[in-house]
Amino acid sequence: MALKRRSKVDSGFSMSSMTDIVFLLLIFFMITSTMVTPPANKDLVLPKSDHQVSAKPNTTISVTKDLKYFIAGEEISFWKIERRLKEIMAAEPETYIALHVDETVPFSVVGKIRDIAIRNKYKLILATQAR
Repeated sequence: MALKRRSKVDSGFSMSSMTDIVFLLLIFFMITSTMVTPPANKDLVLPKSDHQVSAKPNTTISVTKDLKYFIAGEEISFWKIERRLKEIMAAEPETYIALHVDETVPFSVVGKIRDIAIRNKYKLILATQAR
């Protein structure tokens, strides 16, 4: 009496689940990469800090060690910063400004920019690098 198996085991591999995983990873990395905003000037050495805050800034202000000011990558004199920020922040007043300052810049410069933000009620974040 010959007994036969009614169901055969398929030894093939289905790639559909693998493509789903790759697609989800692609979406994840695309979303997280847009949240990272590099400083406008690559020569900046940011101060180190233990406390890191994550927020999506509307624009960035960068100050280099030779006291050159940049707003969103465009060089600007210090006296034009407030007027330029008013133009930028008119569209979205509830967003943040990231302040990228080289660690060798005197704190008085940071204080002057902070005063501009306080006077106009802007939300300002000092960008730091993790220790």
